Amino acid sequence: MQPRLVDCTRAHANAILAILNEAILHSTALWDYEPRPPAAMDAWFAAKEQGGYPVIGLIDDDEALLGFGTYGPFRAWPAYKYTVEHSVYVHRDHRGRGLGRMLIAANLARAREQKFHNVIAGIEATNAASRALHLQLGFEPCGVVRHAGFKFGRWLDLELYQHLLDTPADPRDGNPARRA
Repeated sequence: MQPRLVDCTRAHANAILAILNEAILHSTALWDYEPRPPAAMDAWFAAKEQGGYPVIGLIDDDEALLGFGTYGPFRAWPAYKYTVEHSVYVHRDHRGRGLGRMLIAANLARAREQKFHNVIAGIEATNAASRALHLQLGFEPCGVVRHAGFKFGRWLDLELYQHLLDTPADPRDGNPARRA
């Protein structure tokens, strides 16, 4: 069966948290040191809801969450209102099946619907699979921040990639709440 896309809700919080915490403990996909507590999900979902940012999940026939994608603000200043930074995480048991590709495509489609213009991906430099996937999906390299983080006893370089969308049709200066 082909997994299906859903909009995640707080009912998915524990499954999302499990995926995030596995990435924190075993990868450089997230640059936290300690697993996040369950209470952290309340603030996480509140920020997504307040900003109108989606949390897109892939579920199987049993309604199990296989992975999720989301995005949020790239930087806090108003002139960045058309730029978002996206993230995609796939459960460790379901990697290598094309789910990341589906989630990135869903993030891009939703960002276009919401009239964003620039989708940024921050990828740890040794994550060859993520870099290759983003390039295949039309992202372009746009910079490297050397030694941006330190985890697992080594410096981490952050590579930035961007995907420019054809939206909005009529961008405007001013209040981000009035995004065209």
